[in-house]
Amino acid sequence: MQGFGEVQKFIAHCEEHDDKIYLGNLLKKEGSYLILIGPEGDFNADEIQMSKDAGFIPVSLGRSRLRTETACVVASDIVSIISQI
Repeated sequence: MQGFGEVQKFIAHCEEHDDKIYLGNLLKKEGSYLILIGPEGDFNADEIQMSKDAGFIPVSLGRSRLRTETACVVASDIVSIISQI
């Protein structure tokens, strides 16, 4: 993405076996963000692996399991808060 600075790529999924870090602890204040939020029922293992192979970092949005539409709002809020610090 030209003109938007560094693009930080993350995937938020519910698989427990992946070592995920809270999104807010990884965001850099500068740059752009691309956060993949899974469909209802979450990403499958192949989709998660493909995203990781493409440079996406697995992240957590917190301790609660969220619906897709709620996860998008939570991820956007985390980005907004970090951008203002």
